[in-house]
Amino acid sequence: MVTILIVEEHIFPGTAMPSPDWWRALWPNPDKVIEKLGIGQGMTVLDLACGDGYFTAAISRRAGSGQVIGFDLDPVVLDQAKAACKGMQNCTWLLGDAMELSKLITIPIDYVLIANTFHGVPNKTDLACEIAKVLKPDGYLTIVNWHVFPREETRVLGQPRGPRTESRMSPELVSAKVIPAGFYRDRLVELPPFHYAAIFRKA
Repeated sequence: MVTILIVEEHIFPGTAMPSPDWWRALWPNPDKVIEKLGIGQGMTVLDLACGDGYFTAAISRRAGSGQVIGFDLDPVVLDQAKAACKGMQNCTWLLGDAMELSKLITIPIDYVLIANTFHGVPNKTDLACEIAKVLKPDGYLTIVNWHVFPREETRVLGQPRGPRTESRMSPELVSAKVIPAGFYRDRLVELPPFHYAAIFRKA
C-alpha cells in the first residue's frame, strides 16, 4: 500500500507505513473502496506495494475465486500483509523490485493497484511501462493518490498526514506520466475526504 521502496538508484524518499490507528481512521471501510475501484469477482489482481495488506485483504474478499498477488520490497511489511490475509486461499506473495516487475510476474494480470505511493516513484513512466508488460489487453491500472491539498489541511486524528504538499500529484499530472506507457484514462473516482483514484486501461 505504501512501500514500493525501489532498490539502489530507484529508491525514493518519504514513503513509510502509517500506524494502524490512523490508517483505519482514514480508510474505515476498505471493502467499499475496493468496490468503488471496480475490482471484481474472478479477477487476477496485483496489489503493488501492498505494505501491511490493509487493502490486500479487501481485494481478496472482493476477488473471490480470482487470484491476488501482494508485492512489496520490504520483507517486514510483507510478513504483516501475510498475517492480515491469513486463511485467505486466493493470496500469494512476492518480494521484489517493482522496476523488475515484468521479470517477476509470470501470469497475465487483470488489475494493478498502487495506493499512496506513486507520488514518490522517481521514474514514474518507466514503472508504468513495467506494469503495462504484465497486464492483459484492456487491463486496468489504478493509482490512488492524495489530492493536491496543503498538508496542514489533510488531518487525520488531529494531525497533518500524507506526503509533503510539494510531492502531491494532480490527476492530470498522474495521467501525463502514465499515458505515454500505453494507457488511456478510463475514469476518475473520488475517495473522500482526501484521495482520488485515477483508473487507466491498457491501450
